[in-house]
Amino acid sequence: MESIMEKPMMDSTGGGIGRTRSEQLAPSSTAQSSSSLSRTASAETVLSGAADGTSLSRKSSFGKRSASGGAGAGGNSHGYSHIRKSRSAQLKLDMEDLVSSGAALSRASSASLGFSFTFTGFTPPPQDITSSAELPPFSDDENTMDIEAGTPRKKLMTEPTLPIYLKFAEVKYKVAVKGTPREILTGISGSAAPGEVLALMGPSGSGKTTLLSILGGRVTGAGAVEGCVSYNDEPYGKSLKRRIGFVTQDDVLFTHLTVKETLTYAALLRLPRTMTRQQKEERTMDIIYELGLERCQDTMIGGSFVRGVSGGERKRVCIGNEIIVNPSLLFLDEPTSGLDSTTALRIIQLLHDIAEDGKTVITTIHQPSSRLFHKFDKLILLGRGSLLYFGKASEAMPYFQSIGCTPLIAMNPAEFLLDLANGNTTDVSVPSELDDKVHMENQNPQNNTKNDYKPSAQDVHEYLVDAYENRVAYKEKNKLLDPLPISDDLKATITSSKREWGTSWWQQYSILFCRGIKERRHDYLSWMRITQVIATSVILGLLWWHSDPSTPKDLQDQAGLLFFIAVFWGFFPVFTAIFTFPQERAMLNKERAADMYKLSAYFLARTTSDLPLDLFLPLIFMVIVYFMAGLKATAAHFFFSVLTVFLSIIAAQGLGLAIGATLLDIKKATTLASVTVMTFMLAGGFFVKRVPPFISWLRYVSFNYHTYRLLLKVQYHPVPDFLINAIPLDNGVTEVAALVAMIIGYRVLAYVSLRRTKTSAS
Repeated sequence: MESIMEKPMMDSTGGGIGRTRSEQLAPSSTAQSSSSLSRTASAETVLSGAADGTSLSRKSSFGKRSASGGAGAGGNSHGYSHIRKSRSAQLKLDMEDLVSSGAALSRASSASLGFSFTFTGFTPPPQDITSSAELPPFSDDENTMDIEAGTPRKKLMTEPTLPIYLKFAEVKYKVAVKGTPREILTGISGSAAPGEVLALMGPSGSGKTTLLSILGGRVTGAGAVEGCVSYNDEPYGKSLKRRIGFVTQDDVLFTHLTVKETLTYAALLRLPRTMTRQQKEERTMDIIYELGLERCQDTMIGGSFVRGVSGGERKRVCIGNEIIVNPSLLFLDEPTSGLDSTTALRIIQLLHDIAEDGKTVITTIHQPSSRLFHKFDKLILLGRGSLLYFGKASEAMPYFQSIGCTPLIAMNPAEFLLDLANGNTTDVSVPSELDDKVHMENQNPQNNTKNDYKPSAQDVHEYLVDAYENRVAYKEKNKLLDPLPISDDLKATITSSKREWGTSWWQQYSILFCRGIKERRHDYLSWMRITQVIATSVILGLLWWHSDPSTPKDLQDQAGLLFFIAVFWGFFPVFTAIFTFPQERAMLNKERAADMYKLSAYFLARTTSDLPLDLFLPLIFMVIVYFMAGLKATAAHFFFSVLTVFLSIIAAQGLGLAIGATLLDIKKATTLASVTVMTFMLAGGFFVKRVPPFISWLRYVSFNYHTYRLLLKVQYHPVPDFLINAIPLDNGVTEVAALVAMIIGYRVLAYVSLRRTKTSAS
């Protein structure tokens, strides 16, 4: 923002006219009054009164105010006063003193330039500073416009909830890297109370996300956690899951669901069963309007290949997914990453609204703007896994000034702190203690290296860690021992080990079933897939056009068509199903961590919701191929042929689910599925007539083999021996039983694999 210099000029009537560098306004005076107009660079709101000659210009979004008063009717003249206010320091410049002294002082707000006089070490003259009590209070809450949508927004109003005081002391985290233990966090201590926003700040790789995951009970992997984390002075318990909201850094959402559908399904699954469905849907609409999402409520979330909502709207949907249950603790992992400064400010203001209702908010932040930095109540600064500062965010700069680290140029406080955390002392004053240490090291005759006497990043890091331990750490650790202002009854609610489900098992199944169909219908019924199936069926119908099995050779040709049908609808479902659990792994982990549903309800809903979609295209395929190829055109034969294909599809789908759930890696699952399907196809009984006895058992675990034999049984009676390799084919009950066993067995294996994966992660 361009700095504005104003100089009052007196005219014959005693009135004053403020001149700016960017725009000069001609004086307008009458016998009764004189007026003054001050204009901001981006927006203006002018309130003028002819009776008292006052003019007010205000720009609330940047925290900037100016006021001017004209001479009264009695002819007494008064100087103008110009007031500007920033969130970090409030200054009042007396224009009368400036007129008498002939001096002018201009100050840009910290919201636009990203620094304040306090942070840069400049102290204005005492006579130019007045008590902040004389100035009207300022708050960004006055800006009631949705910054992205440009429409009026509602202030987030949530119900009272259980207050949770979070404390953590000496938290350490170690992992083994190639057999060597590596310490990610080294003794982190801090606290957060209801109504506060705690920011975890530090450079990349400093351990912010790891610390957030430990505090939120979401840490996974083989790492070892040490230290104490308490919630109302009680350890983490299963009952806390429904009182914690956790917004991950990556937006884990279903691509093809709309904003309204996403939040509605979350409400139906997570809100308590004492609420009716209508009340849950009303709660969803309240969240949509409170988050300013009404404009895009019917828009798909979108993804890499699907156009959807904007980044800021996606982030607000993720936050809405968590606050819809009115959590006591809200954790967010870099909620402003990838967003512009305006949208990021909107998100942080939203977190403030949530905290004001008695919630405890903990968020990681990478490099906030100065306006965002001033909105945090508490700050934890991490560097290389060590604690460099914990305390009030407003006291961070004075603390680092007290240990000799002061910015030499005007800079964003967050940028200054991150430079220190990285060990970068460019444009930063070096403390005398650190400077002396560096000089002593360079004067060591055994040190032959040449340098410019500039402290290394390791030297700066060690100095900051020691300074915090010696000056602040013991005070903050003593505060953690203070008793909490809550009753024992509230503490008892935390210790309950009983898990509370928002809905019954059947309701969970039905909700997840509907959600699964809505999400996957776009993939299953896409024009690409429909075209693929229809084109394949037409080509097969043309190649076997009205085939006549009257001769053994023609019979062999028609049997080839039946075998291809068995192979095609064994291959197709396997490579569709193997992506199911690997692709939804992140969503499953996220929702299961919040106790949204039971794993059994999810698994059954996920597998059964695919059936209507999986059976639609095969039906079209069979209608085209069956009659074009001249197979037996009776209702019974057609029905049994379709039923056989359906059994093959469900069995093949079960194999794909089992492989995907066991490996949970798409590349590995695809490789294993290719080998398995090829083996089943070769053992299907069409290519190889004489299979060696030691490997002949493969045919009995191949769904292609049983499907092919059933299709032969339906079409031919009796079935020629040369088609079935002299293996008797009775009424087909054995083949049907084998397919049913595969349908059940593969799915049981998939469920056990998912359960095992969940248990090991826990």
